[in-house]
Amino acid sequence: MRLRTSAALAATSALGAGAAAMAAGRYAAGAALRPARPKAGRAALPAGFERPALTVHSSGPDHVALTRSLAARLPGTYGLAGRGSHAVVGPVLEAESTDSGADTVVRRLERIQSGSLNPGDRVWLTPQLHTGNPRDALGLHCADVEVPGELGMLPAWFVPGERDTWVIAVHGLGATREQPLNVVPALARMRLPVLVLAYRGDPGAPSPSDGFGHLGDAEWRDLDAAIRYAVRHGARRVILHGWSTGASMALHAAANSALRDRVSGLVLDSPVLDWQVTLRALASARRTPRPLLPLAVRAAQGRTGLTTDRLSSVADPSLLRVPALLVHGPDDTIAPWSRSQDFAAARDDLVTLHTVGHAPHAAMWNASPRPYEEALRRFLVPLM
Repeated sequence: MRLRTSAALAATSALGAGAAAMAAGRYAAGAALRPARPKAGRAALPAGFERPALTVHSSGPDHVALTRSLAARLPGTYGLAGRGSHAVVGPVLEAESTDSGADTVVRRLERIQSGSLNPGDRVWLTPQLHTGNPRDALGLHCADVEVPGELGMLPAWFVPGERDTWVIAVHGLGATREQPLNVVPALARMRLPVLVLAYRGDPGAPSPSDGFGHLGDAEWRDLDAAIRYAVRHGARRVILHGWSTGASMALHAAANSALRDRVSGLVLDSPVLDWQVTLRALASARRTPRPLLPLAVRAAQGRTGLTTDRLSSVADPSLLRVPALLVHGPDDTIAPWSRSQDFAAARDDLVTLHTVGHAPHAAMWNASPRPYEEALRRFLVPLM
């Protein structure tokens, strides 16, 4: 009787663990692989920026006091997204003001783009500074265009330039095509045409058949469609500028596109080069218990059909054939910095590594805008 009871308990425990693993896998897949669908009235929150929410304690014409936390003290320039509001904040103000206290951090308030900042409002830092298209957000001439993709028409913004080398910009995890607008003014100053692409799963773009993103493994074909569009409309060469999984898409396209000979360079910002580590990090950030993380990754892999060999091959530095600027830093908790170091070291003949400290995932520009843009300028000038 005791043996039967023990066996029943063991079976129940095994079933419970299996159910927990399945639930954790669904949770990890939903957290990491569902395309961004920004909540009404709020900007998209890229991976790593969903938590913690901050509270507005007070604000004035040129400053805002936020809940004291590591996130609130991040150096650089960030968007501040709330429900129905969007602002831009600059550096932490070291000089104490009447609004500062032991539980607050005071940052310079650059501008309020929409809504207002009121005491008690819940807000989130985001790398996305701008909302809307390049014309409304940046004052740049742009056209709304459609790129024919394998799932349907892909909306894109085209900012014209005088050169015949185009930059195609693709966002990353949890973001939308508004994320690349941070660097579009710098590219426009170099007179480079810029195509800012929305790909499968984005607002206004076709949805993937299974409802999930594939960490660039499927999405790169939309980037391939954008390369074809650029070449048909006068581009002699293209430079692919990707953030996070957008960087993975760029690596896929540079290796596999039928028009890869037109790709003259890559800009890889916070690239996801180890998808399993990234999935673990995203699941862990959403409080998946540590013992379930390996099971969660396997369950997410099974749910999406992702294969280790195919995803790992894109991170193989031996496949690189064009110059690449790799922008990353050691404080990224979503995409491992060590993989970027290894990738750059393996191909120091082609890769320029620009290191940014104190920058969360895909926020390298935000942490240090001027050095980022100077590294970008030096990399792009020989490729124009």
